[in-house]
Amino acid sequence: VQLQASEGGLVQSGGSLRLSCAASGSIFNIGGMGWYRQAPGKQRDLVATISRGGNTAYADSVKGRFTISRDNAKNTVDLQMNNLKPDDTAVYYCYARIATADRIWDDYWGQGTQVTVSS
Repeated sequence: VQLQASEGGLVQSGGSLRLSCAASGSIFNIGGMGWYRQAPGKQRDLVATISRGGNTAYADSVKGRFTISRDNAKNTVDLQMNNLKPDDTAVYYCYARIATADRIWDDYWGQGTQVTVSS
């Protein structure tokens, strides 16, 4: 099983960017999915999560600006980021709780993608 995230990028303050992440491999089921981010010198923090049923949760710092969504048929999770700020600059990681074909649940992470917001 692997998670493959799309490339991030460089965007000006106030701009928008969309990240996508696809899970592939021997997947039986996917539970929660989400996005985390890690700025230089800081710990990895939660950005947003979404349950299989579509319930969402966001960090206070991104509420009203970011939207998480998923497609259960395609095993994908997206993060639409609007009104980006320089403080959003970080490496973004997608996450998924996945049961493989042998019905064992585990946490999986994408490779990380850099998002840089210039002022």
